[in-house]
Amino acid sequence: MVTIDVSELKELVDRGEEFKLVMTLGDLAYSGKHIPGSLNLHRPEDLLNQLGPSDRIIAYCSDALCPASLMAYHFLSDQGFEDVSRFSDGLTAWEQAGYPLEGEEIAGRHPPGGCALPIAQRTPESGLLWKDV
Repeated sequence: MVTIDVSELKELVDRGEEFKLVMTLGDLAYSGKHIPGSLNLHRPEDLLNQLGPSDRIIAYCSDALCPASLMAYHFLSDQGFEDVSRFSDGLTAWEQAGYPLEGEEIAGRHPPGGCALPIAQRTPESGLLWKDV
């Protein structure tokens, strides 16, 4: 497996290298925060439809223990994609390094320390209710 760390990814971004940076977490996580320029592709059919076999692809998710980028890496490699890497440090390391992020959580739509993802609560009046916390 080809992996890159946070400093290597930052160097690629700063040099303006051409590659497809793919966040492999779901839509809600992506809308909360992601690395600028990332594509949000987490379903196999989306990976195949929006990436080319000769594209330089870097897949990432939350951190080294997150399996989403690992599964995407193996899936793409098994499908014959030639230049796939995994940013194994993930979004957590990117954020801890102080590098730029985009998303609703970053734009101030959620309070500091608040959850960017909705949760379900059961209310007596209406049953199941989704709300941000």
